[in-house]
Amino acid sequence: MAKRTNVRVYNTIAAGPRAAAAKLEFVARIPGRHFLRNLVERRALVAQLVSRDFRTRYVGSSAGWLWGVVHPIVQLLIWIMVFKYWFGVTLGPDEVTTNYPLFLFCGILPWWLFQETVTRSAGSLVEQSNLITRTVFPSEVVPVSIFLSSMIHHLIAVLLAILTVALWLKTFSPMIVLLPVYMLFVGLFAVGVGWIASSLHVYLRDTAQALGVIINLWFWITPIMISEDRIKGPLHALVRWNPMSWLVNAYRHRLLSNQWPDWSELAVIAAYSTTVFVLGGLFFRHLKRGFADVL
Repeated sequence: MAKRTNVRVYNTIAAGPRAAAAKLEFVARIPGRHFLRNLVERRALVAQLVSRDFRTRYVGSSAGWLWGVVHPIVQLLIWIMVFKYWFGVTLGPDEVTTNYPLFLFCGILPWWLFQETVTRSAGSLVEQSNLITRTVFPSEVVPVSIFLSSMIHHLIAVLLAILTVALWLKTFSPMIVLLPVYMLFVGLFAVGVGWIASSLHVYLRDTAQALGVIINLWFWITPIMISEDRIKGPLHALVRWNPMSWLVNAYRHRLLSNQWPDWSELAVIAAYSTTVFVLGGLFFRHLKRGFADVL
């Protein structure tokens, strides 16, 4: 009996290091661990890239960053004039609001952030080719820095939307405190798509042009101009399962209503965002091996 007890004690002691090693190996295989470590360790580099990106966009411009606000607002006013006053688009009583300008403004906010991040990420690696080929540079942080730079304009636009809703509708939704959660989801989704586009563009220089066409089509199957209920036929299913449709509707409800988000809505958005983020990261990591040879 004593011999059996000693064997059990020995097996337990021997299993300790093996279990610890297995646990470390499991942690090392977690997708995105290397990226997160790079992001934390190179946070100063990311901050520098964000600062440089934001400043170089308006070099020589007297108005500076204000142009990043003026252009979207002018575009928004044109769309309001065309769809509301020329085409006579109206909103039903079941919508979150019957005020079409605010319906359009609040819905287009996540799209602007997504579009700017993805389109500017497409050619970003080629633009940063000197850093990628000549130094030990974590190229995966470039689309992340573009997203963070785009967030500056996005936060200004969100603040304008909150003020406009408060002044126009004489109301203020406490649900705006949840907007950072949705901004994170937009960021995960946009960076994931940006990783795919930017890594492909290194090998296929037509990727950025093709992406422009895809983004244009994507915009029109997202319920920004009109409500989702007015889209009938086969397109309705396509619009319904469009990830950006969920984010657009979420922004509208957080800015224009006092309702808590549905848990199924958060689950679907989180699933879309994290899946695209992980797949984009794996795709980027696979193609990254040949960047130095192609660039």
